[in-house]
Amino acid sequence: MKLSLCAIAKNESTSLPNCLKSVQNVVDEIIVLDTGSTDKTPEIAKDLGAEVYHFQWCNDFSAARNEALKYVQGDWVLVLDADEVLKPEIVPQLKQVIQQPHLLVVNLVREEVGAKQAPYSLVSRLFRKHPEVYFSRPYHAMIDDSVSLLLEKEPQWQIASLSDVAILHYGYEPGAIASRHKFQTAKTTMEAYLKQHPNDPYVCNKLGALYLEIGEKSKGIELLQRGLTANSIDSAVLYELHYHLGIAYESLQQFNLAESHYQTATKLDILPQLKLGALINLGNVLKATNQLAAAQEAYINAIAIDRNFAVGYYNLGMLLKQMGRFVDAIALYQQAIKLNPNYADAYQNLGVVFLKVGNVSESLVAFQRAIELHEINNPREAARLRQGLTEMGLVTEDL
Repeated sequence: MKLSLCAIAKNESTSLPNCLKSVQNVVDEIIVLDTGSTDKTPEIAKDLGAEVYHFQWCNDFSAARNEALKYVQGDWVLVLDADEVLKPEIVPQLKQVIQQPHLLVVNLVREEVGAKQAPYSLVSRLFRKHPEVYFSRPYHAMIDDSVSLLLEKEPQWQIASLSDVAILHYGYEPGAIASRHKFQTAKTTMEAYLKQHPNDPYVCNKLGALYLEIGEKSKGIELLQRGLTANSIDSAVLYELHYHLGIAYESLQQFNLAESHYQTATKLDILPQLKLGALINLGNVLKATNQLAAAQEAYINAIAIDRNFAVGYYNLGMLLKQMGRFVDAIALYQQAIKLNPNYADAYQNLGVVFLKVGNVSESLVAFQRAIELHEINNPREAARLRQGLTEMGLVTEDL
């Protein structure tokens, strides 16, 4: 079975090399569709072995992805964005699974590098080249709609998932987060789609979450609730609807409603890694309502799913600090830092707990590192922490 990489790109000269290098010894061909770059993206793609084609951007990701599919010659298609790389550890599984004769789609776990709360997602990015498998939806382009239609006509096809992380997505790293302009583009595109599909649970979820992110909470809640009324909802979408409603109600301090939605989300039959965001947020709500034992259980469950989940250790450390278990909290903060050496909040709270147990020297080392990291991404917090330490007489103003 021949495997093709299919990617669309525009002005991705910085990130595209890592993407293409991650598949050079994996795929049989690399197809890159350039949608109007003004930098060296096309030349870089060619130098790395890609066949480069051009397409005039029309504000529709599905149109671009479908255009790219026209040039694919392989039996199977792997889709990556320019800010994504394929993990080498997944390659043996990937090579094996595409040999299965009745598989149509293989869902892959994507790690959202830099995302604080929900570090994993499941994406339909590996699929058999079939004339009736194509992308739909102008913003969140996906093959799922066409696959559902095809399965009604050709029920012999099967869908599988690989449970190990296959793709690393760097779009959540500092400096890569979507700008306000990108938010507006997404909002406009999805609103237009919603007018034609007013009860589509997927767009209700994505647009509702976007409304929450830009501060339009009432519109977000209404849309997320509407999504829950759909006749048929994919389990992953159902999880996100409850998860985002939990976030909305938590922000409004309606903790009973938030807890209910988070609890529902964590009980759904989906890949465990996808539940980490809901488990952490559930723990935070339980902690806020003084249900400390239940909060501890939620954090421990998150860590049990992913032993490398730094946020889980940090939140459990915060809980134990609140409970006065300072030595245990120190160990948890240190584990979070070991997993994420740039975890400014973990350093800051490590400093607090060291101070509580009387270890001033180690406290100042942790605070110093916290200030250095905050200076990069949160200068206001760095200044606030520096001022607080100065007022306590622990440091001079030039720290």
